[in-house]
Amino acid sequence: MQGDSAHITTQHLHGALGPARPEGEAPSARPPSFPRRAVGVVLGCCTALLGLLYFGTVGVTLGPLLLWPRTRRYALTALTAGVRRLVAVERRRRSAFFGDRFPTRRVSDQRVLRYLAARTYTGLLTSIVVALLGFGIFLAGLLVSGIARGTLSWQELLTQVLLGGVLLFLDVQGLFSLEALDTRLARDCFGPSERELLQQRITELATSRAAVLQAVDSERRRIERDLHDGVQQRLVALAMLLGRARRGGRTPEQADALLEQAHRESQEVLNDLREVAWRVYPTALDNLGLQEALAGVSERCSIPIRMDFGVTVPLPASVETAAYFVVSESVTNAAKHSCATDIFVSVHQHGPVLIVRVEDNGVGGADPAGSGLVGLRSRVGALDGRLYVHSPSGGPTTITAELPCA
Repeated sequence: MQGDSAHITTQHLHGALGPARPEGEAPSARPPSFPRRAVGVVLGCCTALLGLLYFGTVGVTLGPLLLWPRTRRYALTALTAGVRRLVAVERRRRSAFFGDRFPTRRVSDQRVLRYLAARTYTGLLTSIVVALLGFGIFLAGLLVSGIARGTLSWQELLTQVLLGGVLLFLDVQGLFSLEALDTRLARDCFGPSERELLQQRITELATSRAAVLQAVDSERRRIERDLHDGVQQRLVALAMLLGRARRGGRTPEQADALLEQAHRESQEVLNDLREVAWRVYPTALDNLGLQEALAGVSERCSIPIRMDFGVTVPLPASVETAAYFVVSESVTNAAKHSCATDIFVSVHQHGPVLIVRVEDNGVGGADPAGSGLVGLRSRVGALDGRLYVHSPSGGPTTITAELPCA
């Protein structure tokens, strides 16, 4: 396993707070639209008013009971019961309008009380900002009306436009900042704690290490089978042909025919050895780079391959190796099992992530739990990457790997 994959960083920990995707499923990753988020912000203003109303009535009513030690526990239980209902509404709002997906877990009473109090405060601030934005739109309408009637001079118009533009900018920035604060509050309340994230990360690393060891053992067994069933058998046949050619009583024509057959057999042995060596590690990666190594995969495949290679910067050696084996294994599976007539390979870098996609027009039905794909997922997972397999019955099959380059 690569050494840098064992480091537990803040980015790794907080990655678990994002929208969850089932393992092996292709990422849709389409964020909610702006109108949908805007409706969520407006509804957040309404729920903040409900929180203020609840704290102003129930909280004030239960205040004396909360101060008395004998009744504090019962009063706190009663207060928290209503708070949990309002927090459940907030959670559904975040899920419906902002696409948040949080783990199903019970949050402590202190966290829900703290969240609703902070959420009510930020929601009321958002209500004020939204009201100012609406008032600004109203004033803009009056300004347009004054321009239409011709009652404004150019100096007044310029002053109003500059002042309104600055206030609009500040208003919009305030809305975005308050929405970001709302998101952070929801993650702090509903998301897992730092300790739980750390434990989850340790579990993922342990699972990844075991999967890598299993994949290495499987690869060794496959190499041994290739050598035993392929190269060794051909070498035995070559030795038998040479032995027959050396025996006496052969005419020159028969000896020449046996030597020619032995020569062809030796060429097949070399081809098999070359294939086994490429499956162990392609030397072209070190000598020529990833693009040329993938070109070798295309040349050896019996199915036409269209290649779209868009990487222009050097990649880490571990990433190049993983990308090569993703393409090689996917192409080999397509050639053997999919009945495909065309394969498309795309390799592009998006920011710090290398996206490798292999698509064929075969019959589909690839099993994500198959040994080949499980080995690929382990290899990609060792680099903190993700492998997605989309192969409905009838095709097409698309295998996508996301490999972090940093």
